[in-house]
Amino acid sequence: MRAVLNPLAAPMFQRFLRSESAAAVVLLGGTLLAVLVANSPLHSTYDHILHRHVVGLSVQHWINDGLMALFFLLVGMEIKQELRTGALSTWRSRALPGFAALGGMIVPAIIFLLVNRNAEALHKGWGIPTATDIAFAIGALAFLGSRVPANIRVVLVGIAILDDLLAIVVIAIFYSGSLAIAWVLAAALIVAVLARMNARHVSRLLPYLVLGGLLWFCLLQSGLHATLAGVILALAIPAESTAGQHRSPLTTTEHAIDRWVNFAILPLFGFANAGIVLGGMTRHDLIGTLPLGIALGLFLGKPLGIFGTMRLVVRLRIAPMPAGVSWRQLGGMAMLCGIGFTMSLFIGSLAFDADPQLMNAVRIGVIAGSLASATAGTLALRRATRPVSSPVPAPQAAEG
Repeated sequence: MRAVLNPLAAPMFQRFLRSESAAAVVLLGGTLLAVLVANSPLHSTYDHILHRHVVGLSVQHWINDGLMALFFLLVGMEIKQELRTGALSTWRSRALPGFAALGGMIVPAIIFLLVNRNAEALHKGWGIPTATDIAFAIGALAFLGSRVPANIRVVLVGIAILDDLLAIVVIAIFYSGSLAIAWVLAAALIVAVLARMNARHVSRLLPYLVLGGLLWFCLLQSGLHATLAGVILALAIPAESTAGQHRSPLTTTEHAIDRWVNFAILPLFGFANAGIVLGGMTRHDLIGTLPLGIALGLFLGKPLGIFGTMRLVVRLRIAPMPAGVSWRQLGGMAMLCGIGFTMSLFIGSLAFDADPQLMNAVRIGVIAGSLASATAGTLALRRATRPVSSPVPAPQAAEG
């Protein structure tokens, strides 16, 4: 039986893993499983395991602070690659997605703060609706297939990459704790060593990985968020190949962790952080200012900030309009940028982790805003585009 299934199943499975929607599908599976378990008789076991301490940290903190450092390493490498040789390799190509990402961060934060203007204790959640989940956004584009012009994907990837960069800056500045200066200095020393190794073109990966692990530990103790170690390490790993190397150390590392991050770490993160408890939920829980501010920030703030900034930037001739793309298509793409799942939940855990009730409200807001954005963006893009079809051959002239 196994021999019969393998020739069919293996190629199908490989094609699924290579598809742009695969990571989003697996992440969605982890999220749905979390909601099911959180509202089943297994809830107490689920909660107990997540809060059980192992080597000084709870299981949930090992996932959020430890495994997610690899996610940030992958994000950092993608940012570096795009800035060097990809869609963001020139200042002209960075202008439109760069300003759009900035507008897409400012407007959702303003909407969140306006909705929660009378709840000062909730103001620290302003960063939650400012992020875009690139896996879900690209997955939605992949669902539309040939309907979407290639430049729409280029702009979306550029915005999402720079959005992640801005989110990393926000986490470093606004969501770090009180600093332990000795550990900060130790981390700074390691960063200096990593920079020196990069400058001297050290191409062996092991020293970078060892120092990256030490940097993670120092940042964990310092009060800065430990996942920033992943981004710093990504910037330090050389992106150029040396003599005798088939691939650069950066590309080698990216290929080594890409599937682990997309098909193991992110679904595990979703499973550990998306467990909305529906039992005992009231109408107020659904329309409270915290979930409402997050949902409106994602669903309205992201497209308004991104689309409005793009219109302004193109009108002022700071950046050109992408070739072969209409404003209606860019509007649909801007709606997809309101899918803020992974990074939004991550920032929410930094802002309100100590309060389970507030974290439940964060989950409601993030999932509601992301679902609404995914639905509206997909429908808008579908209506604004037509599938690319093969040209109809011209009729041949009759002989004779």
